[in-house]
Amino acid sequence: MSSQSASTSKPAAQAMTNGSGAAAVLAAGLGSFTLAVLAIAADKSSTIKSLMNFYRATGPLSGVTTTAILVWIAFWIVLERYWRNRNVAMGRIGTLALVLLVLSLLLTFPPIADLF
Repeated sequence: MSSQSASTSKPAAQAMTNGSGAAAVLAAGLGSFTLAVLAIAADKSSTIKSLMNFYRATGPLSGVTTTAILVWIAFWIVLERYWRNRNVAMGRIGTLALVLLVLSLLLTFPPIADLF
């Protein structure tokens, strides 16, 4: 039977932070909002419509979705690096992300999108 000496101690537990999770949540809201705004812009502007036409068979939707995904990933990377070792106000981040998601949903609803 072995016994541990008093000089042996357990490694200190590392404090958990919520910054990485908050970055993912907020980036998702920003990416969704970008998708909605670009979809409306491509629908209403012939210039943006032609700029967003990455793949002719799909039309401007190809550029809208690709750009929104790139914006989502870029925000996620930047926010994650900035908040990685921090604790942020998750309530505010979650609320902001939820507001962006709801606005995104509303903006992709045709009667609302047609107002622009």
